[in-house]
Amino acid sequence: MHKKHLLAASLAAILAAGTVQAADSIKVGMMTTLSGPAAGLGVDIRDGFNLAVKHLGGNFGDLTTEIIISDDAQNPETARQIAERFTLRDRVDVATGVVFSNIMLAVGPSFFESETFYISANAGPSEYAGAECNPYFFNVAWQNDNMHEAMGKHVASEGFKKVALLAPNYPAGIDALNGFKRFYQGDVAVELYSRLGQLDYATEIAQIRQTRPDALYIFLPGGMGINFIKQYASSGMMNRTPLFAPGFSGDEDFVNAIGADMVGLFNTSHWYREMDNDLNQRFVTDFQGDYGRLPTLYASQGYDAAMLIDAAVRAVDGNIEDKDAFREALRSVDAPTVRGSYTFGNNHYPIQNYYLREVVREDDGTVRNRFVTEVMTDHQDAYAKDCNM
Repeated sequence: MHKKHLLAASLAAILAAGTVQAADSIKVGMMTTLSGPAAGLGVDIRDGFNLAVKHLGGNFGDLTTEIIISDDAQNPETARQIAERFTLRDRVDVATGVVFSNIMLAVGPSFFESETFYISANAGPSEYAGAECNPYFFNVAWQNDNMHEAMGKHVASEGFKKVALLAPNYPAGIDALNGFKRFYQGDVAVELYSRLGQLDYATEIAQIRQTRPDALYIFLPGGMGINFIKQYASSGMMNRTPLFAPGFSGDEDFVNAIGADMVGLFNTSHWYREMDNDLNQRFVTDFQGDYGRLPTLYASQGYDAAMLIDAAVRAVDGNIEDKDAFREALRSVDAPTVRGSYTFGNNHYPIQNYYLREVVREDDGTVRNRFVTEVMTDHQDAYAKDCNM
């Protein structure tokens, strides 16, 4: 046989052997933020995902399951290297876990070009919701604007006429304030963009004080938000100018770190701890039992991402090599979920409800989030019209 033909035959044999092996197993790459000020977010996504896998008996469907976990350290270049390793060396079948949208935009091309399914358990950039939507990208959480749109609607309904805005200067921060303004439509006293990862907000608080707004809306995830709220409360501004936030900046991780200064803060989310469905009650109870803390919305998203993967694997009877069938199974969202229900839009972002929560002091003295009311029903993002999938 000609040498060229021999090499081709050998390659075909290797690929065939790989296909047989893949039919018996699934490899998942989880890249998330596990170090630095935002580590808590990635830890919650990872722990929620792992709890779901535990509830599923350790495997997705009947496939032997391997989960590879890597820390992106909130660094785009580190994340690119991990994505290349996942796709070229590890040959993962599915990837998940990214927290920050600038990271997601940096690694998306590696997954899409290698035709590797990416199930986002958090980052929901507007780019991938609109003209750059991709058949290999699914977001099980929300589109970046959505929680902010819900709060913009609530703040407008409460009659606030002049609101100050603050977010970090990166894609999700820009999406956040655009989303808020899409439904608020009142006067903006000042719109501030801080440095991503910033922990000292004396300058921003002084600027907000000078503009004398009726209210302040922030999107500052992780350590950024914890530090800001502590400094805002210490400045005396909390009593003068009420603070509103998305669920990211008003969840149990913030409550645990800040305490009583959080009481009275309203925040919006697609999930709340008291949701009355059996899966959510099991999730909350077992998460607290296994990890010694109440779950956050990040943990709920990690859990739902795993449940979606499992449902899709079962729907195709483990034949994940049939990418078209696997994609259709993911799109159907025939999966258990702690939030109750959702569907995917044409851009693979969820259409779902959004709720108002308030941080309250319970009768036993503990401080935690409590459901208030539904703000939006079956809400779809504003970018889906630009997706041509």
